[in-house]
Amino acid sequence: METIIVYVTAPNEEEASKLAEALVGERLAGCANIVKGVRSIYNWQGKIEDDAEVLMIMKTQRHLFELLSRRVKELHSYTVPEIIAMPVIEGSVDYLNWLKEVTG
Repeated sequence: METIIVYVTAPNEEEASKLAEALVGERLAGCANIVKGVRSIYNWQGKIEDDAEVLMIMKTQRHLFELLSRRVKELHSYTVPEIIAMPVIEGSVDYLNWLKEVTG
């Protein structure tokens, strides 16, 4: 099993919670952490934006990324949501086994 961490930003904690509940409930992610107080500065449609956001940090299996990504796009309020995956190089065997059990 290849484990990945997926980062998704959202405009507020309420939307992030709804996304997290759906993704974990559908077994596309084993866990989602929501980090408040993220400040994002980015270029959108030729304008520099400076917004408060929340960051979701989700743990899942690599083969689920496309399904998870598609589902985020369906549920997210952003036109182009941030969906970025990074590999997990090492991890607790017990945690990784649990993650395998609770994801699709």
